Amino acid sequence: MKKEFKQYFKELLGNDNACFDILHQRAYSYDATKKHYLPDGVLFPRDENDIAKILKFCNENRIIVVPRGAGTGFSGGALAINGGIILSFEKHMNKILEIDLENLVAVVEPGVINFNLQKEAQKYNLFYPPDPASMHFCSLGGNASENAGGMRAVKYGITKDYVMALRAVLPNGEIIRAGKRTIKDVAGYNIAGILIASEGTLAVLSELTLKLLPLPKFKKTAIALFDDIKQAIDSVCKALSEGFNPVCMEFLDFLTIEALKQKFKLNYLIANAALIIEMDNNEEENLNKNLNQMKDFFLQMGAKDFQIAKDEKEACDIWFARRNCSQAITIYGNLKLNEDITVPRSKLAELLEGIEKLALKYNFKIPCFGHIGDGNVHVNVMLEKNDLTQIEQGHKAIEEIFKLTIELGGTLSGEHGIGISKAPFMQLAFNEAEINLMRNIKKAFDPNNILNPFKMGI
Repeated sequence: MKKEFKQYFKELLGNDNACFDILHQRAYSYDATKKHYLPDGVLFPRDENDIAKILKFCNENRIIVVPRGAGTGFSGGALAINGGIILSFEKHMNKILEIDLENLVAVVEPGVINFNLQKEAQKYNLFYPPDPASMHFCSLGGNASENAGGMRAVKYGITKDYVMALRAVLPNGEIIRAGKRTIKDVAGYNIAGILIASEGTLAVLSELTLKLLPLPKFKKTAIALFDDIKQAIDSVCKALSEGFNPVCMEFLDFLTIEALKQKFKLNYLIANAALIIEMDNNEEENLNKNLNQMKDFFLQMGAKDFQIAKDEKEACDIWFARRNCSQAITIYGNLKLNEDITVPRSKLAELLEGIEKLALKYNFKIPCFGHIGDGNVHVNVMLEKNDLTQIEQGHKAIEEIFKLTIELGGTLSGEHGIGISKAPFMQLAFNEAEINLMRNIKKAFDPNNILNPFKMGI
């Protein structure tokens, strides 16, 4: 980067907020993909006006800008793959600006950690439902940019369902508002909807207005065990159509269960498939009634066992299994190709059957677990990192899994986004007209292609 460019940023932000040393470059060169791309520098804007000045200068001088949340992403969306500036919000723009108790909304800066908002909302008996697995570390700006989900999605939805309004800075430095602090708003195009899940390629989010809900007073956890994964899936589909409304409904397949038993001695998991269920209610009596009704229903559907946690310790023991799936399956290989495909719930059994055939074809272990209530499956092709032939075959298997997913009416990603990891497969999911439409949207927002370019295959 030119010396005069660095000097401009240092004069604008101060030496502590405009960093071009190798330590900062390395610290911001990777995310959860574990791929490394050195940026030219890292900037820490103090407010929205700083963002506007940075983007205006970068647009005029054709400097690439990559917005970055907390770096917990699995798709490489926050990597500076072509150099340029990393724009990080963790240092200054990390404040909860308002909790509006009358309208039940929170106004936050993009660097606020998801869990910190949840803790603050609980002080007022409110809660923010989207709960990605990385919620203790990930930022709300990153969540909005990736449209993050979580285990509570089956009942409460995902990030897009809670962003009521936002402020953003366009690549030319102009500041826009999108959405309102109102339940109803049909004036103009849904610009907020376009920016959500755009992975930082269209604008830089500077403020979010998020919907909050009253915190349910009671919740309980249960686990159902099955001899057959198809039986478990059929039970879930029928339970939801019968009107059961769980907060979470997670599944573990046979390979995942076996890994948990071997790694963590969870010998209570005597089954070929398991469902972990959480329900909530404002009336404890109603909660117990609903859970007992669900227990009877699942047993009638063929579950071999259905246990309701008696207390918080038993609930934590049950959730330990789900939260440690990723660690457990390392018994099958020291390299994991992890994808978060999603299909309609009715197609889950067909998807898993197809994945099992691919595992036999390639002679891999492919354990699957995830959010059965919303059809989101974490597929894990387990390999040995020193076996280059096996790795090549593993990527072929992933492509076949993507093709199967699309054929079943599914999507390449339910949570992690496209970034660079899945960009090569966008042609499987979208036709030429659809890809061109996305490219034209990108050009309309960012004609000079300075903002997180070459992501999402766009």
